[in-house]
Amino acid sequence: MEEALHDVPLYREFAGLDNWHTRLPDESTILRFRHLLEQHKLAEQMFKLINELLIAKGLLLKAGTAVDATLIAAPSSTKNKDNARDAQMRSSKKGNNWYFGMKTHIGVDADSGLTHSVRGTAGNVHDIVEANALLHGEESNAFGDSAFQGADKRADAKESVTWHVAMKPGQRKALDRTIRSKASLIRSNASRPASAPRSSIRFGS
Repeated sequence: MEEALHDVPLYREFAGLDNWHTRLPDESTILRFRHLLEQHKLAEQMFKLINELLIAKGLLLKAGTAVDATLIAAPSSTKNKDNARDAQMRSSKKGNNWYFGMKTHIGVDADSGLTHSVRGTAGNVHDIVEANALLHGEESNAFGDSAFQGADKRADAKESVTWHVAMKPGQRKALDRTIRSKASLIRSNASRPASAPRSSIRFGS
């Protein structure tokens, strides 16, 4: 995040740090601020308020939710505040590669692409485990990639929601190219915000 504040003017403007005469916070300061938010559960309250403002402006339509997850890599030596290995940092395999760290699960408005739900877990938690927890409860449709196959059959599935999940790569090749293109457009609304934490969040040793 420290590097992102230096590199991305929009981040500085959002944080009220766009005056170059103001010293930007370093990694330790940002980490202490994050722990303060967690301690007082302020992040959840802020996120809820932002969503309420977006709904009031008609930017969150609530008809459909697209879900996705992304891994946030961390050095294998990462420790928690007690100087012990952080239990939330776990190894996970994606494709043919192994990663160590945490995972961010997000739910976004399928129409606008605005994020309305975020959950963090250990890196080895499968995407489908958090799938239904990412729904806000008022949508009628949910969209996800092939990792979410079976989300509609889980114990926490909502009967009022119809899941539209991508086929596995081998099955997808048989689809008409036009259909694949339309499906990819919807899924991309979730993929773009899900990739943001990878560029702005890093865990130090």
